[in-house]
Amino acid sequence: MAADETKGESPLGSRAPEFIKARRVLHLSWQVGVFVVGLAVVVAGVIMLPLPGPGWLVIFGGMAIWATEFVWAQLVLRWTKRKVTEATQRALDPKVRRRNIILTTIGLVIVGVLAGIYLYRFGFVMPWKIKE
Repeated sequence: MAADETKGESPLGSRAPEFIKARRVLHLSWQVGVFVVGLAVVVAGVIMLPLPGPGWLVIFGGMAIWATEFVWAQLVLRWTKRKVTEATQRALDPKVRRRNIILTTIGLVIVGVLAGIYLYRFGFVMPWKIKE
């Protein structure tokens, strides 16, 4: 049993169907197709980073497409999953949660005080009642 399988992770390597892996030219064509589709998805994700859209999610989707065929993408995806899991565990730590709740509360109080000062000074007028 490989070390990867003991951790519950699938073995590295191509996940192409066996009849495709058995034929060298067909497997190479399959890999080119997977690479092109994954590249298109990653490029779309990069375009979505400054534009509206789930950029990082689409980029990770493209990496997952690549990971069906390429070992380097599988390793990058495993590393990313490991880091996300570690960050999730840190965020769920009671001390960190308490700190985040305190900071959020302080921030909301500051925003509320500033909004109150603004409303006291300038009042509240509905946009359709503003006279030019």
